[in-house]
Amino acid sequence: MVPVLVALALWAFAWPSARLAPHDLPLGVAGPATATAQVERQLAAREGAFEIHRYADESAARDAVEDRTVYGAVVVTARGPELLTASAASPLVAQLLQQAMAEQAPKGTELTTVDVVPTPATDPRGAALGAGVLPMALAGMAAGVVVTLLGLHGGRAAVTLLAAAALVGLVAAAILDSWLGVLSGGWWAEAGVLGLSALAVSAAVTGLSALLGRAGIGIGIGALLVILLGNPFSGATSAPQMLPEPAGAIGQWLPPGAGASLLRSVSFFDGAAATGPALTLTWWAALGLGAVVLSSILKRERPATEPAAEREPALAG
Repeated sequence: MVPVLVALALWAFAWPSARLAPHDLPLGVAGPATATAQVERQLAAREGAFEIHRYADESAARDAVEDRTVYGAVVVTARGPELLTASAASPLVAQLLQQAMAEQAPKGTELTTVDVVPTPATDPRGAALGAGVLPMALAGMAAGVVVTLLGLHGGRAAVTLLAAAALVGLVAAAILDSWLGVLSGGWWAEAGVLGLSALAVSAAVTGLSALLGRAGIGIGIGALLVILLGNPFSGATSAPQMLPEPAGAIGQWLPPGAGASLLRSVSFFDGAAATGPALTLTWWAALGLGAVVLSSILKRERPATEPAAEREPALAG
Protein backbone atom coordinates (compact mmCIF):
# COMPACT_ATOMS: atom_id res chain seq x y z
CA MET A 1 0.00 0.00 0.00
CA VAL A 2 2.91 2.38 0.56
CA PRO A 3 3.73 2.84 -3.17
CA VAL A 4 0.01 3.27 -3.87
CA LEU A 5 -0.29 6.00 -1.23
CA VAL A 6 2.86 7.71 -2.49
CA ALA A 7 1.58 7.64 -6.07
CA LEU A 8 -1.79 9.02 -4.96
CA ALA A 9 -0.15 11.82 -2.95
CA LEU A 10 2.19 12.75 -5.83
CA TRP A 11 -0.73 12.78 -8.26
CA ALA A 12 -2.85 14.99 -5.99
CA PHE A 13 -0.09 17.48 -5.13
CA ALA A 14 2.27 17.46 -8.14
CA TRP A 15 -0.16 17.02 -11.04
CA PRO A 16 -2.04 20.35 -10.56
CA SER A 17 1.23 22.25 -10.15
CA ALA A 18 2.76 20.66 -13.24
CA ARG A 19 -0.28 21.54 -15.37
CA LEU A 20 -0.80 25.07 -14.07
CA ALA A 21 -2.35 27.14 -16.88
CA PRO A 22 -5.52 29.19 -17.48
CA HIS A 23 -8.62 27.13 -18.25
CA ASP A 24 -11.64 29.29 -19.16
CA LEU A 25 -10.29 32.04 -16.93
CA PRO A 26 -12.86 34.89 -16.81
CA LEU A 27 -11.36 37.96 -18.44
CA GLY A 28 -13.08 41.19 -19.47
CA VAL A 29 -12.61 43.26 -22.62
CA ALA A 30 -13.89 46.84 -22.65
CA GLY A 31 -14.15 49.48 -25.33
CA PRO A 32 -15.76 50.01 -28.74
CA ALA A 33 -16.41 46.77 -30.64
CA THR A 34 -14.22 47.85 -33.57
CA ALA A 35 -11.31 48.62 -31.24
CA THR A 36 -11.57 45.45 -29.15
CA ALA A 37 -11.93 43.04 -32.07
CA GLN A 38 -8.17 42.54 -32.46
CA VAL A 39 -7.70 41.99 -28.70
CA GLU A 40 -10.46 39.39 -28.67
CA ARG A 41 -8.92 37.56 -31.62
CA GLN A 42 -5.55 37.45 -29.88
CA LEU A 43 -7.11 36.09 -26.69
CA ALA A 44 -9.23 33.57 -28.61
CA ALA A 45 -6.06 32.27 -30.28
CA ARG A 46 -5.16 30.71 -26.92
CA GLU A 47 -7.93 28.13 -27.24
CA GLY A 48 -9.67 27.29 -23.97
CA ALA A 49 -7.54 29.68 -21.93
CA PHE A 50 -9.92 32.60 -21.41
CA GLU A 51 -13.63 33.14 -21.01
CA ILE A 52 -14.26 36.55 -22.56
CA HIS A 53 -16.72 39.00 -20.97
CA ARG A 54 -17.49 42.16 -22.96
CA TYR A 55 -18.08 45.55 -21.32
CA ALA A 56 -18.95 48.95 -22.74
CA ASP A 57 -16.32 50.99 -20.93
CA GLU A 58 -13.66 51.03 -18.23
CA SER A 59 -16.13 51.77 -15.44
CA ALA A 60 -18.19 48.66 -16.18
CA ALA A 61 -15.04 46.55 -16.44
CA ARG A 62 -13.74 47.90 -13.13
CA ASP A 63 -17.06 47.03 -11.45
CA ALA A 64 -16.82 43.49 -12.83
CA VAL A 65 -13.33 43.07 -11.37
CA GLU A 66 -14.47 44.36 -7.97
CA ASP A 67 -17.49 42.00 -8.05
CA ARG A 68 -15.18 39.04 -8.81
CA THR A 69 -16.98 38.38 -12.09
CA VAL A 70 -13.63 38.50 -13.91
CA TYR A 71 -10.01 38.30 -12.75
CA GLY A 72 -9.01 41.24 -14.90
CA ALA A 73 -9.98 43.28 -17.93
CA VAL A 74 -8.32 44.73 -21.01
CA VAL A 75 -9.55 48.25 -21.74
CA VAL A 76 -8.85 49.65 -25.20
CA THR A 77 -8.43 53.43 -25.06
CA ALA A 78 -7.17 56.14 -27.39
CA ARG A 79 -3.93 56.24 -25.37
CA GLY A 80 -3.42 52.51 -25.85
CA PRO A 81 -4.37 49.30 -24.03
CA GLU A 82 -4.94 49.38 -20.28
CA LEU A 83 -4.99 46.27 -18.10
CA LEU A 84 -7.10 46.09 -14.96
CA THR A 85 -6.09 43.37 -12.50
CA ALA A 86 -6.96 42.27 -8.97
CA SER A 87 -3.93 40.78 -7.28
CA ALA A 88 -6.07 40.18 -4.17
CA ALA A 89 -8.04 37.60 -6.18
CA SER A 90 -4.83 35.88 -7.29
CA PRO A 91 -1.35 37.40 -7.54
CA LEU A 92 -0.37 34.60 -9.92
CA VAL A 93 -3.21 35.39 -12.33
CA ALA A 94 -2.44 39.11 -12.18
CA GLN A 95 1.17 38.41 -13.12
CA LEU A 96 0.12 36.01 -15.89
CA LEU A 97 -2.23 38.61 -17.41
CA GLN A 98 0.48 41.27 -17.37
CA GLN A 99 2.91 38.95 -19.18
CA ALA A 100 0.32 37.83 -21.73
CA MET A 101 -0.82 41.35 -22.58
CA ALA A 102 2.74 42.70 -22.71
CA GLU A 103 3.60 40.05 -25.30
CA GLN A 104 0.53 40.88 -27.41
CA ALA A 105 0.82 44.67 -27.21
CA PRO A 106 1.99 46.33 -30.44
CA LYS A 107 5.62 47.38 -30.55
CA GLY A 108 6.19 50.85 -29.22
CA THR A 109 2.96 50.73 -27.20
CA GLU A 110 3.23 50.98 -23.44
CA LEU A 111 0.82 48.81 -21.47
CA THR A 112 -0.71 50.57 -18.48
CA THR A 113 -1.59 48.28 -15.59
CA VAL A 114 -3.96 49.22 -12.76
CA ASP A 115 -4.33 46.94 -9.74
CA VAL A 116 -7.98 47.55 -8.85
CA VAL A 117 -7.99 45.37 -5.72
CA PRO A 118 -4.38 44.97 -4.54
CA THR A 119 -3.07 42.54 -1.96
CA PRO A 120 -2.05 43.97 1.43
CA ALA A 121 1.44 45.41 1.57
CA THR A 122 2.31 42.86 4.26
CA ASP A 123 1.54 39.97 1.88
CA PRO A 124 2.14 41.19 -1.69
CA ARG A 125 2.32 37.69 -3.19
CA GLY A 126 -0.64 36.30 -1.26
CA ALA A 127 1.56 33.57 0.16
CA ALA A 128 0.31 33.87 3.74
CA LEU A 129 -3.34 33.42 2.77
CA GLY A 130 -2.49 30.37 0.66
CA ALA A 131 -0.38 28.91 3.44
CA GLY A 132 -3.30 29.23 5.85
CA VAL A 133 -5.46 26.66 4.02
CA LEU A 134 -3.68 23.55 5.32
CA PRO A 135 -3.55 24.67 9.00
CA MET A 136 -7.30 25.36 8.95
CA ALA A 137 -7.94 21.92 7.47
CA LEU A 138 -5.68 20.33 10.09
CA ALA A 139 -7.46 22.23 12.88
CA GLY A 140 -10.80 20.89 11.68
CA MET A 141 -9.39 17.38 11.37
CA ALA A 142 -7.94 17.57 14.89
CA ALA A 143 -11.25 18.69 16.41
CA GLY A 144 -13.15 15.94 14.61
CA VAL A 145 -10.65 13.26 15.63
CA VAL A 146 -10.66 14.34 19.30
CA VAL A 147 -14.47 14.36 19.50
CA THR A 148 -14.62 10.96 17.81
CA LEU A 149 -11.96 9.32 20.01
CA LEU A 150 -13.51 10.75 23.19
CA GLY A 151 -16.75 9.01 22.25
CA LEU A 152 -18.92 12.12 22.40
CA HIS A 153 -22.36 11.72 20.84
CA GLY A 154 -25.40 13.77 19.91
CA GLY A 155 -25.76 17.22 21.40
CA ARG A 156 -22.53 17.03 23.38
CA ALA A 157 -20.53 16.29 20.25
CA ALA A 158 -22.30 19.04 18.26
CA VAL A 159 -21.75 21.66 20.98
CA THR A 160 -18.09 20.67 21.31
CA LEU A 161 -17.55 20.95 17.56
CA LEU A 162 -19.24 24.37 17.46
CA ALA A 163 -17.19 25.64 20.41
CA ALA A 164 -13.94 24.34 18.92
CA ALA A 165 -14.71 25.98 15.54
CA ALA A 166 -15.49 29.31 17.25
CA LEU A 167 -12.17 29.24 19.11
CA VAL A 168 -10.28 28.30 15.95
CA GLY A 169 -11.89 31.20 14.08
CA LEU A 170 -11.00 33.71 16.78
CA VAL A 171 -7.39 32.53 17.07
CA ALA A 172 -6.88 32.38 13.29
CA ALA A 173 -8.32 35.88 12.79
CA ALA A 174 -6.14 37.22 15.58
CA ILE A 175 -3.04 35.80 13.86
CA LEU A 176 -3.83 36.55 10.20
CA ASP A 177 -5.50 39.92 10.67
CA SER A 178 -4.45 41.50 13.98
CA TRP A 179 -0.85 40.22 14.09
CA LEU A 180 0.32 39.53 10.52
CA GLY A 181 -2.01 42.00 8.82
CA VAL A 182 -2.49 39.82 5.72
CA LEU A 183 -6.29 40.23 5.81
CA SER A 184 -8.02 43.59 5.44
CA GLY A 185 -11.74 42.93 5.88
CA GLY A 186 -14.08 43.00 8.85
CA TRP A 187 -12.44 41.19 11.77
CA TRP A 188 -15.54 39.37 12.99
CA ALA A 189 -16.57 38.39 9.47
CA GLU A 190 -13.12 36.89 8.88
CA ALA A 191 -13.27 35.04 12.20
CA GLY A 192 -16.66 33.66 11.18
CA VAL A 193 -15.34 32.44 7.83
CA LEU A 194 -12.31 30.78 9.43
CA GLY A 195 -14.48 29.16 12.08
CA LEU A 196 -16.98 27.91 9.50
CA SER A 197 -14.11 26.43 7.46
CA ALA A 198 -12.89 24.49 10.49
CA LEU A 199 -16.44 23.41 11.40
CA ALA A 200 -17.10 22.07 7.91
CA VAL A 201 -14.08 19.75 8.24
CA SER A 202 -14.59 18.69 11.86
CA ALA A 203 -18.31 18.03 11.41
CA ALA A 204 -17.67 15.99 8.26
CA VAL A 205 -15.04 13.82 9.98
CA THR A 206 -17.18 13.26 13.09
CA GLY A 207 -20.33 12.63 11.05
CA LEU A 208 -18.62 10.06 8.83
CA SER A 209 -17.25 8.24 11.87
CA ALA A 210 -20.67 8.27 13.55
CA LEU A 211 -22.51 6.94 10.50
CA LEU A 212 -19.95 4.28 9.62
CA GLY A 213 -19.59 3.15 13.22
CA ARG A 214 -15.80 2.90 12.90
CA ALA A 215 -13.68 5.84 13.89
CA GLY A 216 -10.66 4.78 11.83
CA ILE A 217 -12.60 4.52 8.58
CA GLY A 218 -14.39 7.83 9.10
CA ILE A 219 -11.17 9.62 9.95
CA GLY A 220 -9.41 8.02 6.98
CA ILE A 221 -12.10 9.10 4.51
CA GLY A 222 -12.09 12.59 6.01
CA ALA A 223 -8.31 12.86 5.67
CA LEU A 224 -8.50 11.64 2.07
CA LEU A 225 -11.12 14.23 1.10
CA VAL A 226 -9.77 17.19 3.06
CA ILE A 227 -5.98 16.78 3.18
CA LEU A 228 -5.14 14.70 0.12
CA LEU A 229 -7.67 16.21 -2.31
CA GLY A 230 -9.05 19.39 -0.74
CA ASN A 231 -5.72 21.05 -0.02
CA PRO A 232 -3.95 20.67 -3.42
CA PHE A 233 -7.21 21.18 -5.36
CA SER A 234 -8.17 24.33 -3.41
CA GLY A 235 -6.49 26.76 -5.83
CA ALA A 236 -5.64 28.99 -2.87
CA THR A 237 -2.13 29.75 -4.13
CA SER A 238 -3.23 30.30 -7.75
CA ALA A 239 -6.91 30.16 -8.77
CA PRO A 240 -9.39 27.33 -9.42
CA GLN A 241 -9.36 28.17 -13.14
CA MET A 242 -5.56 27.73 -13.20
CA LEU A 243 -5.80 24.07 -12.20
CA PRO A 244 -6.32 21.27 -14.73
CA GLU A 245 -9.89 20.10 -15.08
CA PRO A 246 -11.68 18.84 -13.09
CA ALA A 247 -9.36 19.55 -10.14
CA GLY A 248 -10.43 23.19 -9.82
CA ALA A 249 -14.15 22.34 -9.75
CA ILE A 250 -13.66 19.49 -7.27
CA GLY A 251 -11.61 21.74 -5.00
CA GLN A 252 -14.39 24.33 -4.77
CA TRP A 253 -16.82 21.65 -3.57
CA LEU A 254 -14.51 20.69 -0.70
CA PRO A 255 -14.05 22.76 2.49
CA PRO A 256 -10.45 23.98 1.90
CA GLY A 257 -11.20 25.43 -1.54
CA ALA A 258 -14.54 26.91 -0.53
CA GLY A 259 -12.99 28.36 2.63
CA ALA A 260 -10.15 30.04 0.72
CA SER A 261 -12.55 31.55 -1.84
CA LEU A 262 -14.91 32.79 0.86
CA LEU A 263 -12.05 34.33 2.86
CA ARG A 264 -10.83 36.26 -0.21
CA SER A 265 -14.34 37.56 -0.89
CA VAL A 266 -14.94 38.68 2.69
CA SER A 267 -11.48 40.10 3.31
CA PHE A 268 -10.75 41.91 0.03
CA PHE A 269 -13.98 42.24 -2.01
CA ASP A 270 -16.62 43.29 0.56
CA GLY A 271 -18.35 39.91 0.30
CA ALA A 272 -18.64 39.80 -3.51
CA ALA A 273 -19.14 36.27 -4.90
CA ALA A 274 -19.38 34.89 -1.36
CA THR A 275 -22.71 33.07 -1.69
CA GLY A 276 -21.44 29.94 -3.45
CA PRO A 277 -18.54 29.07 -1.13
CA ALA A 278 -20.58 30.05 1.95
CA LEU A 279 -23.33 27.60 0.95
CA THR A 280 -20.74 24.88 0.31
CA LEU A 281 -19.21 25.24 3.79
CA THR A 282 -22.65 25.42 5.41
CA TRP A 283 -23.70 22.29 3.53
CA TRP A 284 -20.70 20.33 4.82
CA ALA A 285 -21.19 21.59 8.40
CA ALA A 286 -24.95 20.95 8.42
CA LEU A 287 -24.68 17.45 6.99
CA GLY A 288 -21.89 16.55 9.41
CA LEU A 289 -23.70 17.83 12.49
CA GLY A 290 -26.92 16.23 11.27
CA ALA A 291 -25.16 12.87 10.94
CA VAL A 292 -23.77 13.19 14.48
CA VAL A 293 -27.20 13.89 15.99
CA LEU A 294 -28.98 11.28 13.85
CA SER A 295 -26.49 8.59 14.79
CA SER A 296 -27.00 9.33 18.48
CA ILE A 297 -30.80 9.07 18.12
CA LEU A 298 -30.53 5.73 16.33
CA LYS A 299 -28.22 4.36 19.01
CA ARG A 300 -30.66 5.35 21.76
CA GLU A 301 -33.58 3.68 20.00
CA ARG A 302 -31.76 0.44 19.18
CA PRO A 303 -31.55 -1.02 22.73
CA ALA A 304 -35.30 -0.54 23.18
CA THR A 305 -36.21 -2.33 19.96
CA GLU A 306 -33.77 -5.23 20.03
CA PRO A 307 -35.20 -7.09 23.11
CA ALA A 308 -38.69 -6.96 21.60
CA ALA A 309 -37.34 -8.39 18.37
CA GLU A 310 -35.68 -11.20 20.28
CA ARG A 311 -38.96 -12.08 22.08
CA GLU A 312 -41.02 -12.29 18.88
CA PRO A 313 -39.83 -15.81 17.84
CA ALA A 314 -40.56 -17.16 21.33
CA LEU A 315 -44.05 -15.65 21.39
CA ALA A 316 -44.72 -16.98 17.91
CA GLY A 317 -43.67 -20.49 19.06
